[in-house]
Amino acid sequence: MIYVDADACPVKAEVERVGTRHKVRMAVVSNGGIRPSPNPLVETVVVPDGPDVADMWIADRAGPGDVVITGDIPLAARCVANGAQVLKHNGEALTPANIGNVLATRDLMADMRAADPFRQGGGRPFSKADRSRFLDALERALRSAKG
Repeated sequence: MIYVDADACPVKAEVERVGTRHKVRMAVVSNGGIRPSPNPLVETVVVPDGPDVADMWIADRAGPGDVVITGDIPLAARCVANGAQVLKHNGEALTPANIGNVLATRDLMADMRAADPFRQGGGRPFSKADRSRFLDALERALRSAKG
């Protein structure tokens, strides 16, 4: 199963295309506002509004043999701990070997933003290279999950 944390996910179409080619079921999880896919392999899951409700839904279900697509680092940490493979939208794999450092960096950056409310910034724009890396990483993750 592929679980997609769909709110603000720039690679939903790519996940559906690759998942369909591999004949893998997909759950696209959001608080709403996502157009349901007619694809029989894609389940659109709309969870109630609330902080981290979609994340909890995914984390409660994802485990070994599953692939989770998310940019949410705390969700990624829970899914990695449950044995799922996790990919960020840019194709970066989050694993038991790197999730601790990624989580610590996220927390450090949050503390720095809180200490300096005028600090502007954010991530760099999503690029064609990111999309290409993601497609390659998803292909590898699905092959590994089928393993």
